[in-house]
Amino acid sequence: MPEHDLAQDVFLADCPARLAVEIITSKWAVVVLFALSRRPCRHGELVGLVGGLSRKVLTQTLRKLQGYGLVERRPPASAPPSPSPYTEYALTGLGLTLVEPIAALTDWARSYGEAVADFQETVQAPAR
Repeated sequence: MPEHDLAQDVFLADCPARLAVEIITSKWAVVVLFALSRRPCRHGELVGLVGGLSRKVLTQTLRKLQGYGLVERRPPASAPPSPSPYTEYALTGLGLTLVEPIAALTDWARSYGEAVADFQETVQAPAR
């Protein structure tokens, strides 16, 4: 009997690895997770931190990340005991496990992003 190939599991529809790939390939999810890896933030702060992200898309992204158990809504740490209309978003324990892989992707992007952009320019340059 052939040995089970774990690499093939990621191609199965119900494989948890596919969910992980879906999360880390979502442009806004990764950027929001990276922003929250620094500190908890309010919705408006995240809009200011993440350029090009609309409030609507941020809300959708945060809801999706909450649904995955990666982000939680909570009253701000500095809030008085009375109810506050402001809540902060923070990484959960599970969300914190993504900080290192996202940092590695970010480091790669810093190191090689210019090379990718340069390649795209050479490929897209009109033929003479």
